[in-house]
Amino acid sequence: MGQERGGVAVGRPAAKGTPLNFGDGTAFRLKSGRELARALLVLRLCAFPRLVRHAGTILATSRKVLGARLWGRLLRATFYGQFVGGETPAEVAAAAGRLRAVGLRPMLAVPTEEDVGQEKDGEEWYEANRGAALDCVGLAAATGPHPMMQLKVTALMSARLCETVSRRLAEPEPELTLERVAAVMGGEDAAFPCLTPEENRHLGVSLRRLDHVAGHAATLGVRVLVDAEQSYVNPALSLATLALMARHNRESPWVWNTYQAYLQDGKRRLAGDAAAARRRGVCFGVKLVRGAYLELERRRAREGGHPEPVHPDLDATHRSYGECLEVALGLAARDGEEVGVMVATHNEVSVLHATQRMEELGIPRQGGGVCFGQLLGMCDHVSLALGEAGYAVYKSVPYGGAEATLPYLARRAQENQGVLQAARRERRLLARELRRRLLRRP
Repeated sequence: MGQERGGVAVGRPAAKGTPLNFGDGTAFRLKSGRELARALLVLRLCAFPRLVRHAGTILATSRKVLGARLWGRLLRATFYGQFVGGETPAEVAAAAGRLRAVGLRPMLAVPTEEDVGQEKDGEEWYEANRGAALDCVGLAAATGPHPMMQLKVTALMSARLCETVSRRLAEPEPELTLERVAAVMGGEDAAFPCLTPEENRHLGVSLRRLDHVAGHAATLGVRVLVDAEQSYVNPALSLATLALMARHNRESPWVWNTYQAYLQDGKRRLAGDAAAARRRGVCFGVKLVRGAYLELERRRAREGGHPEPVHPDLDATHRSYGECLEVALGLAARDGEEVGVMVATHNEVSVLHATQRMEELGIPRQGGGVCFGQLLGMCDHVSLALGEAGYAVYKSVPYGGAEATLPYLARRAQENQGVLQAARRERRLLARELRRRLLRRP
């Protein structure tokens, strides 16, 4: 299954030019029988739209009916076990080891975020999340070579303030510039006339929280991929992330930003931010996704009476993803190790297109700054095939207790219900591999 290097199991190397094949299912031979059975059960359940749509209510109700203990056991044997890396450091380390053993890499994530209207009083909740993020840095650093982690800005800064800052950034000649925000991260007082004294106070402590996490991660060699969230807070998130890049990406891309191709301004923001980083002489990191808040974005636009920020249909989103991918891979080909790119998608066509363009642009499968990313427990036939072919592949690994991750599980299921319901090929390959083992076929 792999060979040991420095105590870490790695997948078999593949010769350059080894073709990708998502349809033969041989990559599933790397999984245990228990993992195959659980994946097949969970993915079949997730194929029912009503179950996915009402996942939060079903999980909460089942806890009341079954009791916390039985509910927790059932969840760990199914959905939690499929999509979450564990609760304790030992469980997270074991999950990371299982991924490394089949040629994949873990990207740890604390599933904590906040939306507008969910703000907390005081700084206690945000400070606790800083501690959790620092713990995540340590756990990620211990998972093996090339560690990564995800970070939600709204876990460390009020979503309401992020919305306010985003509105201010849309004004002519905004006061909140990248240089001034980076200076606040470095210790200067936040004193922006466009914000209230309380907003300035919270902005200052929040920016320094973010900087503390990013600085600690860079010291330990952990790359931080800052998640995009809703369109009405994203400008503030990108500003903070670019300021972190200005402070920590002088020699290597330790901090990466996320770009959502389903937004109509996704390509423009990606190209603009890359140019801003280049002008300042800092390395640039990109995680490219389609986007996960589609229904929320459309509902908010409808209720607010303003145009939808997302593309009108799925085909337009696919085209946008391809255009953004072209920009990102072009940056990687031009600037080499000064740029990092994660092609974060479950779409097989996008993955194949990315690998083809990498070959055409002369970007190596490993060591060229480009990697792939999928969620833990989803599209394993794609992840494993990529790993077998010698590409760098990460699985997003959320961790935490069953109750703490319940909202995350429900949200991810709803956001990815199209992928889950369309995962026919993966279910078919899982079933075929199970039959092969039961019948003891070669």
